[in-house]
Amino acid sequence: MKFRDKILLPVSLAAAFCSIQGCLKVGPDYVKPAAPVSQKWLESGNKQLKNKPANYCAWWKSFADPHLNRVIDRAYSNNITLKIAAVNVIQARAQLGVSVGNLYPQTQQMAGSIQFNRFSPYSTLSLFPNADSLNNYWLDQVGPNVAWELDFWGKYRREVASADATWRASLADYDNALVSLTADAANYYIQIRTLQNRILIARENLKTQKESLRIAQDRFNAGSTSERDVEQAKSSLYNTMATIPVLQQELKKTKDALCTLLGMPPNNLSDLLSGPTTIPVPPPSIAIGIPADLLRRRPDVRSAELKAEAQCEQIGIAKADLFPEFSLTGSFDFLASNFGPAKLAQMANLNSANITAGPGFQWNILNYGQITNNVRAQDAAFQTTLLTYKNTVLNAQQEVEDYLTAFLRSQENADSLAKAAQPENRSLDLAVIQYRNGSTDFTTVLTAQTALLSAQDNLAAALGNIAANLVGVYKALGGGWQIRQGKDILPPGIKEMMAKRTNWGDLLQPAVYLPPPCKQSDVRGPDW
Repeated sequence: MKFRDKILLPVSLAAAFCSIQGCLKVGPDYVKPAAPVSQKWLESGNKQLKNKPANYCAWWKSFADPHLNRVIDRAYSNNITLKIAAVNVIQARAQLGVSVGNLYPQTQQMAGSIQFNRFSPYSTLSLFPNADSLNNYWLDQVGPNVAWELDFWGKYRREVASADATWRASLADYDNALVSLTADAANYYIQIRTLQNRILIARENLKTQKESLRIAQDRFNAGSTSERDVEQAKSSLYNTMATIPVLQQELKKTKDALCTLLGMPPNNLSDLLSGPTTIPVPPPSIAIGIPADLLRRRPDVRSAELKAEAQCEQIGIAKADLFPEFSLTGSFDFLASNFGPAKLAQMANLNSANITAGPGFQWNILNYGQITNNVRAQDAAFQTTLLTYKNTVLNAQQEVEDYLTAFLRSQENADSLAKAAQPENRSLDLAVIQYRNGSTDFTTVLTAQTALLSAQDNLAAALGNIAANLVGVYKALGGGWQIRQGKDILPPGIKEMMAKRTNWGDLLQPAVYLPPPCKQSDVRGPDW
């Protein structure tokens, strides 16, 4: 066989294998699972709810509270957990590059060696002619080695597909973290405003109770009543005073939690919270769409489905091990020595070239059920992800239903409490007038004071619950993550630090690490 034919034979075999490997794939292909979805929401008949699609991109703006908007903006810019989720997307993209690299020759090495060999004169080499020259000589070798396990059964292409689904799932996890972040920030803000109002209510009631104590003291000094009225007035006053430190403590804890969410040490947040302490008021009506919208909008549902897709590919990866592995290996090196006709100076001469190339295969025929059971294990894991996906869809619908009911019922509760607070205020005024005139005892005043404080405090808490439950509705509907669209999810400072430590190539560019809306081909170029 001519030298040229020896070179062209393995190349031709490689081309034939490459044409075949693009057609075969063992294992199941992923099919989107059916999801148990209701036709409409149970509360959809309520006049406050509109069964039409809506833009939940910046749902917090529906409260028309500029302070809340600033809190959300600060949280989006500085939250540490969200930054961790962004870096996870970069990590998943880099891992995809590892999988893509396996589509190409897995071993590509440039090897070389310089050896000095000295043998004993008493060795078997002394039996050969020119034995003296064999005792001491140099041997130099340099050249590339290549080994390529062909993707005959689709193993490496499925690895790419699995890594691609994992990458897209990581972005869905980022979106889910953003949904939770915006909702948590809004809830902390609502809690702060609610607690501030409850403290204000307690202090206003203190003024009334101090006035009642003064009246009781004056009447006792005038001999019109007993000291018992004075002591009751003091007891009521001090009990109200005791509630304020508890509320202040809760306010401080909530502010600290919000500071952590905003990525800063605890402080009084005066730059964000200064101004009116009004509890956010919900809009008169909200659009809720239909349950099927959750499948495309809620990022945790998308993440669960993509993780199922990634696991489905693992079945094919494991199943490929049941079949023979076909590979191509080759080496091309120059060998020279100062022994015999070969000279070190002739290293670059074609006569010094050594070529080894050809196909091969390996088949693990006796694996004692290990490969088969690995396929079974991967299939069971896939079934688990399918059930997890369905459970995620059900939980998503439950959350929407629960928060819709809570939102509507909390409004009814607040409406009743508001109606109750008005007569309680009038009742206290009448009780104080009657007590001052001596037509009733102080117990009536005390009862009216307690009832008024309770009614006003409950009303403030109820108003906060309305806003918080609406936040829960928006979160359950999967709103908030859309604000990152068209933006870079990784802050410049983190990019700069990572680029200083490691050569990231193009992977730190948003166009590269943000997955496209549609799935890409399983065969793609490597990331250098």
